[in-house]
Amino acid sequence: MIAIIDYGLGNIQAFVNVYNRLGIQVRIAKTSDELDGTTKLILPGVGAFDHAMELLSASGMRQVLDHLVLVKKVPIMGICVGMQILAESSEEGVLHGLGWIPGHVRAFKSFAGTEQLPLPHMGWNDVHVEGEHRLFKGLEQDARFYFLHSYLFECTHKNYIIAKASYGIDFACCVQSDNVYGVQFHPEKSHHFGTGLLKNFAEL
Repeated sequence: MIAIIDYGLGNIQAFVNVYNRLGIQVRIAKTSDELDGTTKLILPGVGAFDHAMELLSASGMRQVLDHLVLVKKVPIMGICVGMQILAESSEEGVLHGLGWIPGHVRAFKSFAGTEQLPLPHMGWNDVHVEGEHRLFKGLEQDARFYFLHSYLFECTHKNYIIAKASYGIDFACCVQSDNVYGVQFHPEKSHHFGTGLLKNFAEL
């Protein structure tokens, strides 16, 4: 059973619709009790880093998620801001992130060569997989996903990076540490590419 974590951010129903079409069991989790018995977790998110952390903490699910992810090793995938809050901190705010993947979130504009780029980075972009990974099974060639963000995840170690995209600079658009995954793009808005990735996550 996959749980879509509903803490007030993200297009929750879009993920439910994808999994319903795939015939994969899914539920929306708004409370700690609704996380019981889940075998996979999806953490969506849009907007600002601090706001996301405040809402997640206020949801009452934070401690249970820490236990499921860090102790029971339940696979989780953060999406967009849901990926960014997996990091330790962000230039966008002052609050600590979840710290489940070592790294920090930085603004595009803080990198040389990006000063003239329109922000946010919005629209379709190619995604280049670093080697082979089950998350991108069948998507190794010509994968394109939909992006909408002004900040990026800078990993502490490059071996956490599964895939990259380019917008003025190359940046990590998919990261992993053990059972924790994050994607900067929106698979729920990325047609058959996103459907394939969400199916692969369910089958990990």
